[in-house]
Amino acid sequence: MGLHRIMIWQRRGERRLRSGRPRIFAALFLFGWAVFLMLDLHIIEIMIWAFALNHMGLIVHAYDAIYFCANGYTTLGMGKMELEEHWRVISPIIGISGLFTFAWTTSALVDVVASHRLVMNQMEEEREQQIRMRFALRKKQWDALKAEREAERTDKENIRKAATGHWLFRRFRVWHEEREIVAELRKRYRSEMEELQHQERLKEKEAAAEAAAGDPEGKQPQ
Repeated sequence: MGLHRIMIWQRRGERRLRSGRPRIFAALFLFGWAVFLMLDLHIIEIMIWAFALNHMGLIVHAYDAIYFCANGYTTLGMGKMELEEHWRVISPIIGISGLFTFAWTTSALVDVVASHRLVMNQMEEEREQQIRMRFALRKKQWDALKAEREAERTDKENIRKAATGHWLFRRFRVWHEEREIVAELRKRYRSEMEELQHQERLKEKEAAAEAAAGDPEGKQPQ
């Protein structure tokens, strides 16, 4: 039951990672946490066996019961403690349960590793795609800034040429018009940058949605 629950939790976490932005650290944490929980399952099983033997009075001390069950569960057989003659069959039963659950956990761990590899490969591809899109965005931003500065420089030169030879009052009006034109150009540049960033975020979401739609459950290798 615990192993089944861990696999369900791990699959749900991977689906959430596939549907959002590539978060490599979150994927690594998910994988490590799943493996850690599998280890905890075996420790819990050893503790259950130890509690049963101690509660039945077959082993008096709890730490001795834990040591005996750990040796039997891992099939080491290095313990010096022996149960009563009528209860010795419990030791091989503990060993069989350990062999069975370790084999089962190993098969589940293979699936977890394979699924984790697919998630990491997908995230690396999405990350490279995001890097390319952001590089293209920065290039567009630089081109827009360059065009805005050239337009601002050209307008300033035209306005200054138009103000040459006029009275001081007329020059003040020309300078005021120049500031308004510059402010309008910069406002237009900021709006263009916001639109480019919005389009870039939409493209990232579309790319993540396409990746999730192309592999919604996480394909397993044959």
